[in-house]
Amino acid sequence: MTITEDYLQKCAGIIETVKAQQPQIQQAAQWFAESILAGRMVHLFGSGHSRIMVEEMWPRYGSFPGFNPIVELSLTYHNNVVGANGQRQAMFLENVSGLAARILRNFSLSETDCALVISSGGCNIVPIEMAELFQQKKIKTVALVTSAHLAKSKSNRPDGKKLADFADLILDSGAPVGDSMIYVDGLETPVAPGSTVGGVMIINCIKAELAKLLTAAGKPPFVLTASAIVGPEKATALFEAAYDEHAHRLSALYKDVGK
Repeated sequence: MTITEDYLQKCAGIIETVKAQQPQIQQAAQWFAESILAGRMVHLFGSGHSRIMVEEMWPRYGSFPGFNPIVELSLTYHNNVVGANGQRQAMFLENVSGLAARILRNFSLSETDCALVISSGGCNIVPIEMAELFQQKKIKTVALVTSAHLAKSKSNRPDGKKLADFADLILDSGAPVGDSMIYVDGLETPVAPGSTVGGVMIINCIKAELAKLLTAAGKPPFVLTASAIVGPEKATALFEAAYDEHAHRLSALYKDVGK
């Protein structure tokens, strides 16, 4: 077996893990549909590389409004690696208690909202506190984690609580402990992570289930669609309608801030 075949075989195993979670995926989609149909939003949060799943949900081709992507550049900006705005600072800030509260202070939250918090290990303080704060606001909270890795990892919170402890529903990326899946002869540590593979599949399964629910409810979403499919005029109309709807929904999250 080649290394590529080995990796793809492990990805096939991840597909089976995702497939086994269809009831949980459908439940998340149902909760999200209820929030969006009520005119509210689903809050998305992920620090570090979990930001990938936030942006996979919205905004991109094949996605639609109804989501509030909370992406803090101080926690997710990896381009410089070292120096100013480097990875050391981002990893430090991921474990600063109180930062999640300062982020959410910008929004007027409602019990009608939902939340999806993504953290592969589920042990860093900011995503844990984010989920904790959502639950305190009686917001249904879904956690997307790597269950095997979370189980073997130690929380950075003094009380030992992990992200899964503050979730109404838990989804599993299906990746192994440590995330990386491939061992190379002569190399001590594994390479090629799997959590993004499983995470992106789960995100898009939720998205598809949710689109079906919204359409069945008589509220088909404005989907960002390439002109190669619908032509430039229709594509532009969909983009404008989707972004306008996002702005209108987001304005409701700012209207009563601080009251």
